[in-house]
Amino acid sequence: MKMQPDRRAVILGQYIIDCRATVRAAASKFGISKSTVHKDVSERLKKQDPQLYAKVRDVLEINKQERHIRGGMATQRKYRELAEKNGHAPENTGT
Repeated sequence: MKMQPDRRAVILGQYIIDCRATVRAAASKFGISKSTVHKDVSERLKKQDPQLYAKVRDVLEINKQERHIRGGMATQRKYRELAEKNGHAPENTGT
């Protein structure tokens, strides 16, 4: 995604809002690093479009609050897949 950084910041911010995307998801979608996305939406966007910046911050704050849940789900999925691969029935975890 080669373009002017200020323009890229606005595009990334709009994508994060529209898709409720994480920094990682936005980086993957646009083929750039997480560091670049973070810098664009936390520094450049604040100067370029303060109203959009505030909306992006709200989405990213929700993502930050939920990340421990996503991490736990990923760990659970990992061990379930390992158990199935090894021919064991997955344990009932109550979920």
